[in-house]
Amino acid sequence: MKRTQLGEFEEVVMLAVGILYEEAYGVSIKKEIEGRMSRNVSVGALQSALKRLEEKGFLKSREGEGTAERAGRPKKYFSITAEGKKALESARDMRNAMWNDIPNMSFDLKIAF
Repeated sequence: MKRTQLGEFEEVVMLAVGILYEEAYGVSIKKEIEGRMSRNVSVGALQSALKRLEEKGFLKSREGEGTAERAGRPKKYFSITAEGKKALESARDMRNAMWNDIPNMSFDLKIAF
């Protein structure tokens, strides 16, 4: 499979799926992201990202059992594929390499321009 870069939101969605493990479905993913990032997530943006990630082969989904509270509709659960794990590791490694290459003086506020 061709390597595909993850967008920031896609990366966050995949991390939330990983954190939630077997309980990763739409509402729980939304709550996880909002709770950790203090950021509102629209259902549409989340559903679009989940669909894109599944099309890229980074996530897979399965249907759970229907419940009375959902009028018999099943929840759609997501999990990270082997390719998704590679994409997340690549994103992490790239970010770490960039952080490690910033000279300490770049953060020194006394530098005059």
